[in-house]
Amino acid sequence: MTSREIADLTGKEHFHVKRDIEKMLRELGEDASKFGCIYLDGSNREQTEYALDRELTDVLLTGYSAILRRKVIARWRELEAVSAAGQIALPDFTNPAAAARAWADEVEAKQALQVELAAAAPAVEFVERYVDASGLLGFRQACKVLKVKENVFREFLLTKEIAYRLGRELAPRAEHLNAGRFEVKAGVSAKNEHAFNSMRFTTKGLHWVAGEFAKHQLASQAHHH
Repeated sequence: MTSREIADLTGKEHFHVKRDIEKMLRELGEDASKFGCIYLDGSNREQTEYALDRELTDVLLTGYSAILRRKVIARWRELEAVSAAGQIALPDFTNPAAAARAWADEVEAKQALQVELAAAAPAVEFVERYVDASGLLGFRQACKVLKVKENVFREFLLTKEIAYRLGRELAPRAEHLNAGRFEVKAGVSAKNEHAFNSMRFTTKGLHWVAGEFAKHQLASQAHHH
């Protein structure tokens, strides 16, 4: 959890929280620079914040009032629940900068995870609203969740060889099916009794595709500029 998030949760000034953290780390004989991260403030200036693990956050909180401790502990519970569910935030694809930040490979895994976890709760709820009881999403539902036009998404799946055309349907390529990103449901159409195979995204598959799609959009935007 970052010092900025602790400041938000407790209503303390960020510089006060940083001062508390520096004092605590000195007393523990820890090197504060190991926990420092850079972020850009509202005026695009580089500022320092500290990223603490659960244990250090707990130690810091012992100096805070019960009310403030409770707020931060409640937030940790949420983060852990999201993390346990193995869910990752879906970036907002309508905002390329947000997608870039969320999926940039250069972001250190640890920082990326904190950003994802912090943003995950609403995205997870959003995905769950569309997922059927078996935890699978159809093509249309996936487009809704990713807020992307069906033709754009279909083109992406075909171009990136994630899926291929099978009659009028899309079918996932074997490697992606084997990786557990898709399942194929066989059925018979009620209208004309045609057999069909419908491609369904697993939750894991949707998160993977979301990441690939974000990278693809960024790459294509880079080419246009």
